[in-house]
Amino acid sequence: MPRRCCRYCQALFEPSKFRPDQRVCHQPECQRRRRTEYHRNKTAADPEYAQVVSDSRRKWRQAHPGYQKVWRQSHPEAQDRNRQLQHGRDAKRRIQVLVKNNSALDLKHAAAEVWLIGPAAGDLEKNNLAASKLFIFQPPAPPAAPQPAS
Repeated sequence: MPRRCCRYCQALFEPSKFRPDQRVCHQPECQRRRRTEYHRNKTAADPEYAQVVSDSRRKWRQAHPGYQKVWRQSHPEAQDRNRQLQHGRDAKRRIQVLVKNNSALDLKHAAAEVWLIGPAAGDLEKNNLAASKLFIFQPPAPPAAPQPAS
């Protein structure tokens, strides 16, 4: 049987003789991604399946009241990580207000030099500012906290 390339990790693998149309290798990470993709697509395409998923989650929450509160209290590192991630999302939202800011003139036709130096530089696409030399310095991004093993 011919070898195939995994659609996720791009590694060559031999399909199962029981599944000759197999497109994903046997690695646990690739199989997890395959199942996640299937679930996401099925939820989006099948309203009945989406309702069953929603009901299942609701029933579990009703059967386990207070679970989230207890879990958060027993995992303070997750609280800190969530807080840091939320600060990042808030900062990105504030920066996106500047994206496509057309209050002045187009930089392509102006003699202005605009420099944004820092981690948020990638979020300021198509930003049109007034004609001036402007330097925006930002502190370096804090190092990403290692994610706890689940």
